[in-house]
Amino acid sequence: MSKADSAVSEATVQAENIGGITRTKVNIPAGVTILSGENATNRTSFLQSIMAAVGSDDVTLKGDADQGEVQLTIGGETYHRTLRRTNGSIAFGGDPYLDDATLADLFAFLLESNEARQAVVQQRNLRELIMRPVDTNEIKAEIDRLERKRNEIDDELEELNSLKEELPSLEERKRDLEDQIKTKREELAEKEAEIESADADVDETREEKRELESRLDDLRELRSDLESVRSDIGVQEESIASLNRELADLKSEREELPDTPMGDQEEIDREISRLREQKQTLEYEVSALQDIIQFNEEMLEGEETNVTDALTAEDDSYEDLTDQLLESETTICWTCGSEVDPERIEDTLDTLRTVRQDQMSEIREFEDQLDELRTDKREREKQQRKRESLDSEIDDLEAEIERRESRLDDLQEKRDELSDEVEMVEAEVESLESEDFSEILDLHKEANQLEFELGQLESDLDDVTDRIATIEDRLTDEEDLQAEREEISDELETQRTRIDQIEQQAVEEFNSHMDDVLDLLGYENLARIWIERIEKTVREGRRNVEKTVFELHVVRTTESGATYEDTIDHLSESEREVTGLTFALAGYLVHDVHETVPFMLLDSLEAIDSNRIADLVTYFSDYVQFLVVALLPEDAQALSDDYTRVTDI
Repeated sequence: MSKADSAVSEATVQAENIGGITRTKVNIPAGVTILSGENATNRTSFLQSIMAAVGSDDVTLKGDADQGEVQLTIGGETYHRTLRRTNGSIAFGGDPYLDDATLADLFAFLLESNEARQAVVQQRNLRELIMRPVDTNEIKAEIDRLERKRNEIDDELEELNSLKEELPSLEERKRDLEDQIKTKREELAEKEAEIESADADVDETREEKRELESRLDDLRELRSDLESVRSDIGVQEESIASLNRELADLKSEREELPDTPMGDQEEIDREISRLREQKQTLEYEVSALQDIIQFNEEMLEGEETNVTDALTAEDDSYEDLTDQLLESETTICWTCGSEVDPERIEDTLDTLRTVRQDQMSEIREFEDQLDELRTDKREREKQQRKRESLDSEIDDLEAEIERRESRLDDLQEKRDELSDEVEMVEAEVESLESEDFSEILDLHKEANQLEFELGQLESDLDDVTDRIATIEDRLTDEEDLQAEREEISDELETQRTRIDQIEQQAVEEFNSHMDDVLDLLGYENLARIWIERIEKTVREGRRNVEKTVFELHVVRTTESGATYEDTIDHLSESEREVTGLTFALAGYLVHDVHETVPFMLLDSLEAIDSNRIADLVTYFSDYVQFLVVALLPEDAQALSDDYTRVTDI
């Protein structure tokens, strides 16, 4: 069971030096909690405290602090997270609620800068964002592995089918050999009877007869050895031909692989290092800029008093003037000590925030370029490994062919030697023959030939019988192979459709909830906002590939009731915010974030009017265990009094 599955009635958050918070402790009951207050009342900082405790790194330290901490108690367990400023960045430690907060950062922590929420406004790749938590490379690798395994089984099954087709002819060959052996034995028995009869009639020299019979035995053995060598020669020649065909296929495959110069690889590594350094530099600048923005926000809100106290504490004679300044609509600039309009400072902060946002966009561009380069590098490395593997296989095959050709030469030499010996023994036998013994010698020669042929037939029968037994043993594996193939095919189908299912579910979730939300909020002349999932040719590295993309459509109605398609650019700020939040909710549901993350956080909803905020919060609360929303007091008034309110952080 996941952490968020159990029913939890309350969570407690304690934070120190997070955002603008010096120290706080807040109890959050299950359901909706409203953080009500004006700007600069640490509402966003408290949301960051929850994020930090859960495991997010998108958190800032208090401007004047070098370290901070947050503690989350929920479901009888306590989770602790520490933050420490080190070399211009923040180092995190402790034991957070989640080991990996990727899903929470994308689809549960819906602050102003949340990527899913901003995806609509910035017209980013919606499909990429939804699929980011899914390891598509791992899925594709598993698909490749399953396809290879299934192909291997198909080859085995095809071989088994071929073997089954071979069985009838082998059985027929076996029966034919058995018949031939039976006939040959009968012929040999008759011949031996003739020899026995002839031996009784002919008075011959026993010694001459023994010598002749010995040479006839030698002749029979030599012929048998010669036939065996000829058979081995045929096997070796067929094997060498097969290996040469395999070698030709490998060489052809090797020639099709492009050679990748080492210089190209080194250039890619240098480019990756350069982009990584630029990205790190930008990240450092963003972190520093965030600290500046945070400090100025605290100064503007009056949370940081050290500087203003120093500016106003000249002596008692200026006390009245200081009071007047503080009560007026101007403030004291903490950098130069002069009076300025707070709106000018706000404008400057807005500019800084814009710069920070631009830098974050540039960081994401660097990340995209790095991903593309890393993909190119992995592809090149894969090709290099394939080349090395093929080269190794080619070397092994060439060595094996050379060994077998050497063996063939030896066999051919032995064949020639045996042929010479057979001719020599035949000549000796011929010289031992005489007119008196010619008839009986002919009978012995015929008997020897019959014995040789009988031996060949019996050897062939043994080979055929062994072949049949081997095939029958192999065929016992067919049922297991078929079952394994079905399992692999089912798993392959599951893996192939997994990405499609997630994409399709994401589109369906967004379209369904977007329809509900628009009906609920009642935007004038906005008929529908929906996502279409299409295949599109895109440029990836140096080639064009087919990829799935999500296209966002906006449909409006005229006063007469006619519909027409509009563009995202024409959405109002309120409509864009609602669309971005609904897209984040779709991701939240598609990836079952509620099973691991009990919180959803909402902030910066000022672009949406109060009544619509109230309806939106009610809608989102049906899907979340703890929904924490930061609102201005005038917006909070529109929400149900049943919701928990926190006004002091």
